[in-house]
Amino acid sequence: MRSLLVVGADHLGLIPNKLSAVGFDKILHMDGRKAQKIKKNIPSDITCILVLTDYVNHNLAKSIKERAKDESIPIYYAKRSWCSIYQAMKYAV
Repeated sequence: MRSLLVVGADHLGLIPNKLSAVGFDKILHMDGRKAQKIKKNIPSDITCILVLTDYVNHNLAKSIKERAKDESIPIYYAKRSWCSIYQAMKYAV
């Protein structure tokens, strides 16, 4: 099972459907606006992380990056457009 944590953006629109179509079974979303989200841990079943850089709190992005490194979880960065996401994650799919 491949699972993905998407960090950033208030709404994902059709992005989860497209991610499912390229092979992700479980997609979790954490909006990136509030600094309180920093306190949340990365769920144990996540296999990779996608940070949407144009809609994320910088402190949250830094925290997620550090936690992903500590847990050896691949992390990808993209803007909130499908072509940017697909380009950034083409080796993960």
